[in-house]
Parts: sequence; structure tokens; C-alpha cells
Amino acid sequence: MTQPSFLAPFRNPDFRALWSATLFTNLGALVQVTAAGWMMASLTNSPSMVSLVQSANTLPFMLLALVAGALADNFERRTVLIWSQSFVVAASAVLAVLAFMGLVTPWLLLGFTFLIAGGGVIFLPSWQASMGDILPREDLPSAVSLNSMSYNLMRGIGPAIGGAIVAWVGAAAAFALNALSCLPLIAVLLRWHPEVPKSDLPRETLGAALAAGLRYALLSPALVRVILRGGIFGFAAVSVLGLLPLIARDQLQGTAMTYGLLLGAFGFGAIGGVLLNRPLYARCRNETIVRISFLGFAAGMVVLALSSSLLLSCVALLAMGPFWVIALSLFTVAVQLSTPRWVVGRALSLFQTTAYGGMAAGAWLWGYLADRIGEGGSLCAAAALLLVGAVLGLWMRQSDFEEVDLAPVGGFVVPKLALDIRYRSGPFMILVEYDIAEADVPAFLALMRERRKIRLRDGAHNWALMRDAERPQRWFESYHVPTWSDYLRHNERRTRSDGRNFDALVALNRGGAEALRVHRLIERQTVPPGDDFPVRLMPDGRLLP
Repeated sequence: MTQPSFLAPFRNPDFRALWSATLFTNLGALVQVTAAGWMMASLTNSPSMVSLVQSANTLPFMLLALVAGALADNFERRTVLIWSQSFVVAASAVLAVLAFMGLVTPWLLLGFTFLIAGGGVIFLPSWQASMGDILPREDLPSAVSLNSMSYNLMRGIGPAIGGAIVAWVGAAAAFALNALSCLPLIAVLLRWHPEVPKSDLPRETLGAALAAGLRYALLSPALVRVILRGGIFGFAAVSVLGLLPLIARDQLQGTAMTYGLLLGAFGFGAIGGVLLNRPLYARCRNETIVRISFLGFAAGMVVLALSSSLLLSCVALLAMGPFWVIALSLFTVAVQLSTPRWVVGRALSLFQTTAYGGMAAGAWLWGYLADRIGEGGSLCAAAALLLVGAVLGLWMRQSDFEEVDLAPVGGFVVPKLALDIRYRSGPFMILVEYDIAEADVPAFLALMRERRKIRLRDGAHNWALMRDAERPQRWFESYHVPTWSDYLRHNERRTRSDGRNFDALVALNRGGAEALRVHRLIERQTVPPGDDFPVRLMPDGRLLP
């Protein structure tokens, strides 16, 4: 894949403003997480409870990410971003007040950590999907890397600042800083008015949107591999972040400042990973990059497990940081570049659900093991799992980035119907009739195998291919959609890459596109005419914008 300038996204003023504002948001979030982890360590001596702070910070990804993805694809992303950040401000402010009054208990701290992280979860798919609305496809890898740099620049100083604030002023001030840090981003979002194509179709219900996202992912093998490998990496690698407060306190006999320095070393190392992304993409295959990340992170974990020196521990974390960023950035870019815009929010949320859900479960498991075999033993067990993840690449190879044109074909002309069909009318069976010469049947069947995946992935049900026993040259492709709006949405989702399959089928059809016959058969009228929206068309038959 051609690699544009690493800084190319900064040529876009919207990206510049949003990226700059997220620096403050990321700083506040990292200060909050650091303060919560150390506050829990001061409230209880239980390693499990301390690790649960990391679980509370990542569990919302497993529980809310799918909903967040559906919101990102079905509502104006700018609105979702504003409301999610406003929620984080409110929750952080309340936690700051409670901490100032000395009313925070371990379980209350976990609850507010969950709520604040939940606001971030709702924010993330809309934020990541917005990159494709702002920037051209070729700039997306650089944008993902720059967003990672934004986070990791703050990871380098945020934990140290958080540790200093907790040590000198108290956790309440750290929580208040998190609330204030969201305000610049909200201000930029209020001024930002992106031009995003809007559909005249009614929104999908939440259940239908979630089902569509899951269906698309399950029928995309490359996406499944990304999600599974990301889950394994997150599950094992999170042991470092989950156990770091205990390593700082017990293994290194340190303070909140020690914990902040360790997190800072990890963050500065992650910045190196951001800078390495572009040359690695240019020189190595994606599977090679993934294996290096798994193995390199595992090696650093073993060193950290055996270290009793602050300097050596910082060096180990500094070395692990790049592998963390390289792996997660590659997975995120792979999801973005292999998913069309109509479902990208849900695809990203599925990846986040698996990766961060794995982190939530892993944080608890490695803390549980630390109770029994110590922090070092738990880290070594997690490192062994990363070795297994690297070996799995022999069977679950990470695909290279493909140059697939996922832009919508556009220009779908709504057929003129004799019946008074409304959006919720249905269900429909669609029957497409082909006339194929006997010599072209093998090529036709190969195209139809791909066609089946496209149809099902874009929302069709009960796809079938039939041949006329009396006239063997006649073939019928059939599929079902629940409503007329689902049929229109199905056709709007067709990408230019999908269009090449259709063009090839038309070329095989005797008589070309003019001879292709499409039958749209309504099985029954389920909605009275007055109980729905009329189909709004322009004079040329296309949907009104």
C-alpha cells in the first residue's frame, strides 16, 4: 500500500483542531485512571480489587461498544461525540466532589470508573469513524497513528502528572482535571459542522443495526481474524497495566510517583511505536508485524516480572510500549480499510468489544493469579499466552491491507411501482433472472459464490440460486428482505468493489443489462398505507437527498 506523508492529515484544518483538542482529553483521562488505580491501592490491600480498576475501565468496551457502533452509524457522529464527552464531564465532576468529601469507597470508585469509561466507549467508534468522513482513504493509516500518538504523548506525561497530583493535592483534584480536560474538545465539536452524506431512509432500529453489523463481520473472514487476534493480544497484554500499581507498590517498594513514572515509560515507548508504524507498513507484511509485536511484548513482560529495579522496569516498559501501539494500530487500520462507511462504526466497535473485553477479563484473571502466585508469576503466565497468540498466526494469518474501493456506487434508481408501497411494506422476495450460455456457466457460478456473500453481508436473507429445468440457460437469483426500506438500504450499501462483481455478471448475461430482469415480489402488505412514510422520489426516480 502506498504510504503518504505521515503528517498528511494535518493539512486538514478540522483534523488539526480535533486532534489538538484530544490532547487535553487524553491527558485528563490518563490522570483519572492513574488516580483511580492509586486511590484503590490506598483504600484496600487486595490485588484483585486493584486489578478491578483496570477491569472497570475496560469492561464498558465489552458491554457498550456494539451499541456505540450502532449509534455511530445511525446518528450524526458529531452529536454522539458531544453528548458522550458531556457525560464524561458530569461523571468526573461528581466523582471529584465525592472524593473531596471523603465519601469514596472501593466499590463506588469502581462504579464511577465504569461510568467515565462508558462515556469514552460511546465516544470512540464515532471518533474513529469520523476520520473517514474527514480524510481520504490514503490518509487513514497516518490518522490512526497520529491519534495513537496523541494518546501516547499524554501517556508519557499523564500518569506522572496524575501521580504527582495524587501525592501532593489528592485524587479529587485529578478527577476534577479530567472533567475540565473535556471542555476544549466539546468547544471544537460545537464549531465543527462536517459535510456527511445523509440517507432519506428511516434509521434502522437498534436491534437491526446490531444484527447488520454482526452479520457483516461474520461474513468477512479478514475482519474475523483481526477481531480474534486483537482479543488475544488485549487479554494477555493488559496484565501489565492491571498489575502495575502492585508492581510499583510491592515489587519496587514505591509510591504514587513510582507508578506514574512506570506508566510514563510505557507511554513514551508507545510514541516510538507510532513513529515506527509507517516504515514497518512499508517494509514488512502485516503478519510479520503482528508476530513481532506479540513476541516483543512477551519478552518485556518477563523482564518486568523478574525486575526489582525501577530503572530496569522502566526500560522494560519503554520497550513494550512500541509493541502495544504497533499491534493495536495495525488492527484498527485493518478494520477501517476493510469496511465500508455504512458499517465502519459497528465493525470498529466489534473489534473494541473483543480487544477491550479481553482486557477486562484479563485484568481480573491476572489479578486473581497474582493473589496466588504473585505479580511476577502472573506476568509470566500472560507472556506465555502471547507466545501462543504469535504461533496462532500460522493458521490465522493477518491479511495485508488491500486496495479495495469501498466507496458507495451511488445513483441507485428506485423502481417505479404500481402498488402503493411504503417503507415498512413487506416482506419482499427479489428475483433476478439471468440468461447464461452453457460455456459461461463455470464463470457464472464462481461470480455467484461471491455474489451470495455480498448479498448476505449487505442485509439479504434466504439467498438461493436456481436453474430452470426446462430452459437450462435461465438462472434465477433470489433473496428476501423484511421491508421495502431494507431493500432500498441493501442497494445503497453496494460498494464500487461489489459493483465489479455485478458488472461481470452483466457481461455474462446474454443481452447485457437491458436483458436482465428483476422481479420485486411482495409477500403480503403488513402495514396500512396511512401508517408509514411515503417513498420520496426525485423526477428522475432517485431517492430525495
